Amino acid sequence: MKIFSWPVSGMMLATCGMLAAQQGNLTGPVAGFVFDGAGRTVRPIQGVPGASLLGDGFGFGMDISSVSISPRQDSAFVIAADQSLHFFLLKNGTPSEVSLGGVTGAPERILFSPSGTAAALMGEDSSRILTGLPNAPTLAGSVRVPAFTGQVSTGLRSMGILANVALSDDGTYMLATIQGQARLLSIQGQNRHLLAAQTGALVAFAPGNHDAAVLDSLTGLTLIRDAAGTGTTQLLSVPDDGLAGPSGLAFSQDRQTVYVASSTAKSVVAFNLAAASRTPIACGCTPSTLVPMGNLFRLNELGGGPLWLLDGAAATPRTVFVPARGE
Repeated sequence: MKIFSWPVSGMMLATCGMLAAQQGNLTGPVAGFVFDGAGRTVRPIQGVPGASLLGDGFGFGMDISSVSISPRQDSAFVIAADQSLHFFLLKNGTPSEVSLGGVTGAPERILFSPSGTAAALMGEDSSRILTGLPNAPTLAGSVRVPAFTGQVSTGLRSMGILANVALSDDGTYMLATIQGQARLLSIQGQNRHLLAAQTGALVAFAPGNHDAAVLDSLTGLTLIRDAAGTGTTQLLSVPDDGLAGPSGLAFSQDRQTVYVASSTAKSVVAFNLAAASRTPIACGCTPSTLVPMGNLFRLNELGGGPLWLLDGAAATPRTVFVPARGE
């Protein structure tokens, strides 16, 4: 196991274009979409990072209970008030429903893979895995995840966050912390120990492959190269090394950076894997999550205050906010 020394320095990230779309009669760039729980609608984030506003909400032609939006911001699962399950494409800001091929019944939680090409519909102790998203959802199989609801800390569970369960983009593997271990589960029935990890440890898969990361209070932040194969590990950070109160863990889309959101430090730490460096990114917020939104990450839920975003693709990585309506 190799332990890196991480000097505080800048990092190089690939620059990607913003998602462009239209909402109603408004044109221009749309950074993504966010579920407005109070209004039971989905609202576009109109503009570019650092200069954006929340647009008017749109619905799905039904009373809705919850919406889970894909990391690519191109589709969403909708649970209606009658607990029926629906899947919509979000093309040009206009929802259009796509058949789930007979998959019915509202899950307890919905978990997308890093790129949104697969999703897990999670029940009490098993998950139905859908692949082919967004255009051709297909039921690929199921994965048993023992008592996942009991594995998430109370604070994270109250926000509906499955921080200790991750799904690979091909929909084949799930990574979960179970009874003091990080384990690799698969639709073929595999259940393999990867490393020790306390209950509540955060886990994440990288987009497009089977690299993974585990953040644990006792062992620190560990990178796992090819978790489904060789499972080579590298320790990126020792415990509590500026990562107290972690609330989110995720890879950048180019897989070159691992981000850790810290509610205690009110910041996000970026670990650049190629340069072996770490960069703290301050936030005027208390990050409660780290949800991919295209090239951005959402750091909190939409409420009465500003919506905070991480813009890691900027020349200088930064956090920016979207004003609440009326601010």
